[in-house]
Amino acid sequence: MFHIVLLEPEIPSNTGNIGRTCVATGTKLHLIEPLGFRLNEKNLKRAGMDYWDDLDVETYIDYQDFLEKNPGAKIYMATTKAAKVYTEVRYEPDCYIMFGKESAGIPEEILVQHKEDCIRIPMIGDIRSLNLGNSAAIILYEALRQNQFAGLNLEGHLHRLKW
Repeated sequence: MFHIVLLEPEIPSNTGNIGRTCVATGTKLHLIEPLGFRLNEKNLKRAGMDYWDDLDVETYIDYQDFLEKNPGAKIYMATTKAAKVYTEVRYEPDCYIMFGKESAGIPEEILVQHKEDCIRIPMIGDIRSLNLGNSAAIILYEALRQNQFAGLNLEGHLHRLKW
């Protein structure tokens, strides 16, 4: 099982979207407070659609609480400041992929302690960042691809018509 970690997320619809992606992939979601919303907020549930009740989610009072409750976790930190591109690492099946809050990302004080585990998504020009939900999906699906999409349904089908 993969793990997505959101450090102090601010926008409920982003977290709801990521929660839906986690349900669809069997990924656990970790939310590190403070959150910019309440977990029972309508926008959070709307973005997660009716999948939110099926989500494996855990909350933490702060970053230190997360580290204490997940000792020895292999954490990749997504940041625009990284030297490594997200496709250059090998994602272990039980690794954690962390994303920072929408307005500021993961604090540099944390990043410098994990320089070798920082990853980025390439972009052109002066684009500051991608949407948090998009970033989480891009990196999570690369991790899933590297692990042959273990546990996921690889067969598609039409609902009414046949190929």
